[in-house]
Amino acid sequence: MSEDTAEATTIEIEDMITVGTLADRLSIPVTRLIGELMKNGVMATVNERIDFDTAQIIVEELELGINITKKVTAENTIPVRSKPVSSDKAKARPPVVAVMGHVDHGKTSLLDAIRGADVVKGEAGGITQHISAYQIEHNKRIITFLDTPGHEAFAAIREHGALLTDIVIIVVAADDGIKPQTVEAIRFAKKAGVKIIVAVNKIDKEGADINRVKQQLSENDVLIEEWGGDTVALPVSAKTKEGIPALLDMILLVTDIEELKADFDVPAQGLVIEAHVEQGRGPVAQALIEEGKLKAGDFIVAGSSYAKVRNLESTDGKPIKEGTPSMPVIITGFKTLPQFGDEFKVVGNEKEARNASEKTAEEKNTRDGRMDIGSNELIRLINRDKKLQELNIIIKADVQGSLTSVIDSLKAMDTEEVAVRVVGAGVGPVSENDLYLAHISNAIIYGFNVEIPASSKQQANRDKVRVRLYKVIYELIDDVKEELSDLLIPEIVETELGRLIVKGIFKTTKTEIICGGEVTKGKISAPALARVMRNDEVLGEIEVTGVRRGPVEAKEVIEGEMCGLSLKTTKRIELMENDKIEVFARETVQRKL
Repeated sequence: MSEDTAEATTIEIEDMITVGTLADRLSIPVTRLIGELMKNGVMATVNERIDFDTAQIIVEELELGINITKKVTAENTIPVRSKPVSSDKAKARPPVVAVMGHVDHGKTSLLDAIRGADVVKGEAGGITQHISAYQIEHNKRIITFLDTPGHEAFAAIREHGALLTDIVIIVVAADDGIKPQTVEAIRFAKKAGVKIIVAVNKIDKEGADINRVKQQLSENDVLIEEWGGDTVALPVSAKTKEGIPALLDMILLVTDIEELKADFDVPAQGLVIEAHVEQGRGPVAQALIEEGKLKAGDFIVAGSSYAKVRNLESTDGKPIKEGTPSMPVIITGFKTLPQFGDEFKVVGNEKEARNASEKTAEEKNTRDGRMDIGSNELIRLINRDKKLQELNIIIKADVQGSLTSVIDSLKAMDTEEVAVRVVGAGVGPVSENDLYLAHISNAIIYGFNVEIPASSKQQANRDKVRVRLYKVIYELIDDVKEELSDLLIPEIVETELGRLIVKGIFKTTKTEIICGGEVTKGKISAPALARVMRNDEVLGEIEVTGVRRGPVEAKEVIEGEMCGLSLKTTKRIELMENDKIEVFARETVQRKL
């Protein structure tokens, strides 16, 4: 840069910004900025938008002595949702507790032990792949639990889980310690501003070391009470149920200290935590009520969808008359499928619900219709001459949350050479329309926790459409990674086998040379590829067709021995004494992501 970094001006910009606005912020002519964008392969007009990563690259190229930082807005992060403000009539409500942590550290097993269920055996791969919610009773008081996925692909779901809750239980295996998803869960909980309780699980296992876990927590800015901090760490065992009553008691104690309250006699509002389509029931949403009472017959708006609540059920499928604050409920009656993370609220009538949902849909379509140039698009444009290889795929998932996580995980695999192109996505089983779209776009259909009807299976076989169904997300991701790897240009690998110094030339024609010399390195055998070197110059490539030790044909000749060589050439090479012949093997190796 033209100025010392320490003296550079820093400006804050949004995640997406128009070219004209960025030029104004940088105090440079917009033509200069457009020119720099074009030099980097981005064809953008003054009113088109570029993302922060692209802006950062361009600003560095301009050498203006300006640093840019990203302004955190609702558009570039899942917002920290403020809890509804309670009135003087607010009453105590149950706590909402999210259970988070690294995959396979026993989150679901711990919740099974708390509610006396056995869910983990029924989960694909033994890992949670959706947010699940339910309530239990302890000391005649209700506690709402949210179980969130632990696999790295489910970061968006985990972040929503933290933002929904009052208390986050971070589960850490005593024999394994803090792992990447543990650190991520801690970050989510701190961002949401909720209380953290650490459950050190698997204390019954060999190799359990609670003190090591406490030390690792402190290294990640989580200081436990006994070390002078404000976070409680409790030893538990999902297998033996040791420590579980103490954990539940601590949840209720934190609840009392926090004085959790909500209004009950107001129109209900809350958040959609899962959504899917059921045959015979249509769109079905699982939601968490944050305030008010929700009843069958209420009109609700959730994002660009709305519903007259047809059925209201608890999360175990039992009909209920009403849902109250902190209660997870299942809602049917939506006209279209609501989105994972949509806020919902009760409105007065169907007209009001329809108008509100249509307004949200129009705003979304306007936002999505803008010409946005992102960092992935920048990669595609810059590398357009390098023939970026794209893998066309269609994603079908059982619920909206999983669909979002799968797509985000696959797009994260994009490189400068290969990229995932999602040509279609949706919730529900693989349909005939999916198969038609895959057929015309040469796409692979990936299904996550969904099925393909028999009639659609016949159509897929007839049209030779590739349909791959998975129940474990990392198996799906690995499959896509293999497909992307196959699109990479193979790497040519050469391995030197031996070297010979020419001592004599016996015959030279346009296509054949017979010579003799000493092997100075490795070994020489036939057939093999070789190149002729004179000093540091390559005269050409040749093929070793025969090796002789004296008058006898030899399979190979090793270092320090003399031999004769029969060489085949495609162009005439005037071989001379003291030239070097380097023998090598060349193979094509398929690269991997």
